[in-house]
Amino acid sequence: MTTADPRDQFIPVRKADLLDALVGQVPLRGAEECEGFRQVCRFLAAIYHHEYFAELERLRHDYFYFNPELDPHARFDRATAETAYTELMESFAAVLKGANFVELPHAEIEQAHRSRAMLRVTLEVALEDFRDVRFFRRGHHQDSIEIESWFGLRKQRHDITVYDDVILFVAMKPDIDIKSKRERKRLAQRRIRPGSVLIKYFRNIASKDLNALFPNVRVVMGTFDKLVLSVPALAGAVPILVNLASTVTVLFLVIGFYLGIVASVEHDHLKTAFAAMSGLVALGGFVMRQWLRYQRQSLKYQKELTDNIYFRNINNNAGIFDYMIGAAEEQECKEAFLAYYFLLTAPAPPTQEELETRIELWLKDTFSVDVAFEVDDALAKLDRLGLLRRSGERLAVPPPAQALVRLDQVWGDYFQFEVPSPATAAEG
Repeated sequence: MTTADPRDQFIPVRKADLLDALVGQVPLRGAEECEGFRQVCRFLAAIYHHEYFAELERLRHDYFYFNPELDPHARFDRATAETAYTELMESFAAVLKGANFVELPHAEIEQAHRSRAMLRVTLEVALEDFRDVRFFRRGHHQDSIEIESWFGLRKQRHDITVYDDVILFVAMKPDIDIKSKRERKRLAQRRIRPGSVLIKYFRNIASKDLNALFPNVRVVMGTFDKLVLSVPALAGAVPILVNLASTVTVLFLVIGFYLGIVASVEHDHLKTAFAAMSGLVALGGFVMRQWLRYQRQSLKYQKELTDNIYFRNINNNAGIFDYMIGAAEEQECKEAFLAYYFLLTAPAPPTQEELETRIELWLKDTFSVDVAFEVDDALAKLDRLGLLRRSGERLAVPPPAQALVRLDQVWGDYFQFEVPSPATAAEG
């Protein structure tokens, strides 16, 4: 999504449904060409599956050093970890780009921190705990929510942008870079290993609630809530303090008598001292009651935060890699299927702009999805596999029979090996 074109490049249609819809179109000539097209798509899917399997293995290898569940006794030098971290960042971003995720700029994330979350609570995040924070999102839609205020007497509707998929990449600072004891204590309380990388996948997150996704988010009382709790507290505490002011001196006098500091006290002073002690007990009970009210309100907001975020969390850490790879693989396939099909069935070789327009219109008419088709990336896929022909600005692809021969060659190149001849084997 860009400023010029707010549409997403993500194609929210199942690969199987897309293929069935393409095969069902009139332009394919007969059952033989339909089957040939399906075979081309199977070959393309197999090639992308093989290539992305290597990406999956690379991600797992690089993430080993940063897995929060890593054995604490594992040993490796910092140079190895730094190299793995660089490779992890590059591979992670590349796979998400293939899955049509878009990285959110830091300006938008900072704006989310400055904005009041849709949860009606104030949230604080200690950003200094992290080495790096990156947000990626895919797909978005507009929604309307109702927010209550003034104890439910006032209700307002707000239009918000909701991201369909959000992936959060949080790198904790290495142990050597943590100087504050307070930071170490927070990590120990949350059982987060210094230097680890936390990856979280969420669904349907409002753009203004990005700060609620951080692992160290803390609920803080808003100004209104503080006033609701503090004003009655002051109103109740003032009379108690006024009464204590005139009796607390006598109480200390009686205490001094029992400790042997004061020689004698009058009988009336004993009565006043007991009254002062009763007042202190009342003050202690009042303070405890206000503290419990504060804790109850905090727990209420923490539950509200948990209910809103917890059930939107789909997957975490290394478990996300399989989803990411599958999503990227499917997007690559759908883009290649569409580009090959519409070049194959075009009445005359189209230009890149004409191909893009035709595919976007077809997706809108067939599936009611308005996307910005990534035509340059789709053409690059076909070109890399030797399936794209150019004549100036005009584009074309070979028919399925020729395309299958070419794809068979590409597939065979992945598994090249030499079988030793009998003579060579005998010499060995």
